[in-house]
Amino acid sequence: MKYVAVTLALSAAVAALPAPVQLVKRTPPNIPSTSSANSMLSGLTVAAQGSQDGYSRDLFPHWITQSGTCDTRETVLKRDGTNVVTSSSCAATSGSWFSPYDGATWSAASDVDIDHVVPLSNAWKSGAASWTTSQRQAFANDLSNPQLIAVTDNVNQSKGDKGPEDWKPPLSSYYCTYAKMWIKVKDTYSLTVTSAEKSALTSMMGTC
Repeated sequence: MKYVAVTLALSAAVAALPAPVQLVKRTPPNIPSTSSANSMLSGLTVAAQGSQDGYSRDLFPHWITQSGTCDTRETVLKRDGTNVVTSSSCAATSGSWFSPYDGATWSAASDVDIDHVVPLSNAWKSGAASWTTSQRQAFANDLSNPQLIAVTDNVNQSKGDKGPEDWKPPLSSYYCTYAKMWIKVKDTYSLTVTSAEKSALTSMMGTC
């Protein structure tokens, strides 16, 4: 009887332990299906890349206030993270972030960058140079399309302003999703692609 009682007590104690935290692999919104992405890709205008002349990140006002004290960066950190706790000023004080580009998980917001999937410089050279400042601001802070994503900071820095013809996520298993996101953004904003860029996107879509 004592053995049964001890066993039952242990079972109850184990059952009372908190469940392990499951890290949710969140994704940006509005990623198209494979068929939709392929259709969008075929419809993109192929053109030589425009000039970098006149470009400045300041022409794309970013990390604007989204709600209360939360700016765009802080909003994406909360969206893409798991169990994110924020201060009264909306700064992320704790949480976990899974970076789909490289498969790393981080517990400090300072290790995470918010990547513009289509870099601001690339957008400038593929159509955004002719936009108004308000249009460029909307692009740089777009929470409705898959244009912003929380990823490992040095991976984002290695990408810089490169297109898929020159840079791809370290994890080849993410090529499909990355290509879909890139294509969706280019389609939404009627941005052009180069022939090398389209070829790279076509190859990446082949992994879907």
